[in-house]
Amino acid sequence: MSVSEYAIDGAPYGVVAGGGEVWTTLVHTGKVATVSGRVFDLGAPESRPSVIVDGPDDAVWFTRNGDDRVGRIGYDGVVSAVEVAGAPYGLCVGPDGALWCTTMSNDSIARITVDGDVTTYPIGTTGAFPGMITSSAGDLWFTLNQANAIGRMTVTGAVTSYPLPPAGAGPVGISAGPDGVWFTEILANQAGFIDLDGAIQEFTLPADSKPHAAAATADGCWITLWAASSLVHIDAKGNITERYDFGEGAEPHGLCVDGSVWVALEKGSVAHIQSGG
Repeated sequence: MSVSEYAIDGAPYGVVAGGGEVWTTLVHTGKVATVSGRVFDLGAPESRPSVIVDGPDDAVWFTRNGDDRVGRIGYDGVVSAVEVAGAPYGLCVGPDGALWCTTMSNDSIARITVDGDVTTYPIGTTGAFPGMITSSAGDLWFTLNQANAIGRMTVTGAVTSYPLPPAGAGPVGISAGPDGVWFTEILANQAGFIDLDGAIQEFTLPADSKPHAAAATADGCWITLWAASSLVHIDAKGNITERYDFGEGAEPHGLCVDGSVWVALEKGSVAHIQSGG
């Protein structure tokens, strides 16, 4: 395993590969940067850019939960934003080619077209604090952090909720795999997998590690362990097959997989992990 780190000021939080660049949100400074050195000032220091995805339109999109917007930066460098009320946080490209995001304080999911049209759908649970979101089997899947459940929504807004076995698990990260969805339970120190029929499996992770983000692979899932300053890969049975420790205080949050693995470290860098080094 070969690991490189790229120093970036401003507390990297989310990370994604797109347009030949690796992009990261700088949650504490209201900026987005690339590993190659480009920096985009959003002109809103309190905007808290967070989760970022590669969009369907030659651009990256990201949530700004500090000022109720979803931002867009084209590969050409043009910056814009769409207003989305309710502290948007999780974000993904849906099965219909639109952007879908969770709104933490409005208990809803918002659909955003590439032209900036916004439609919101209630999740039907009050105070659920929806977290990250992913797309699988033609539906949207998302964590309900305070409702202790995984939500599933059709593109027309019909919702199913799957309660988690442990009380107070605090699900956060979620990522679609080949035949189901992986998620993290930050308060229970567990990873979970829910198949397309709603059956849930849970796997124990290191104690007090606070698993945060998830990125599914063909043979399991990568997970950032926020409190343990680590990255792990688990297989379909929950066995840890790879682990990398970033050092005390690294605070790994978002990650993405593009053949290799990129991890945003809030301490001030983006790590690049390549197998076989």
